[in-house]
Amino acid sequence: MGVDHASFRAAMARFPGAVTIITACQGEERRGITATAVCSVSADPPSLLVCVNRKTGTCAAIRETRAFNVNLLPDPASPLAMRFAGADGVTGEDKFAKGSWTEDSRGLPLLGEALIGFSCEVSEMIEAGSHTVFIGEIVDIRLSDGAPLVYEQSRFHRLAPL
Repeated sequence: MGVDHASFRAAMARFPGAVTIITACQGEERRGITATAVCSVSADPPSLLVCVNRKTGTCAAIRETRAFNVNLLPDPASPLAMRFAGADGVTGEDKFAKGSWTEDSRGLPLLGEALIGFSCEVSEMIEAGSHTVFIGEIVDIRLSDGAPLVYEQSRFHRLAPL
């Protein structure tokens, strides 16, 4: 007795998630995708996990280099979130034509306007259905102020800062 696909998708649509862009590099080419499947794992060592579809170039880049960044998007970054989700058909390096992109100390893309930028080194990889779960040990954090962008019920929402 299992849960049908439609019920699962409907339930997950109600589950709000912080909107992030996961970035990596594969050779000279930057890779990135929009993701809400990001969460903390441990404070000792500081680590988080990301779930990335195995069909993406971003997944291949993370698997190859064992490194990635997580950029927490601010409100109103929904056009950038949609761009990295592939909504306008832009792929690969071309996604980075919008936004203020810099690099961390390893040369991986960080979004200048991100509220938080986590730089991570992969400590574990787990295959789960269509995705790879990458557990990343956090090696650097960049913080700034602002309201984060959240996704729920197929819409972007703003959380008010404290």
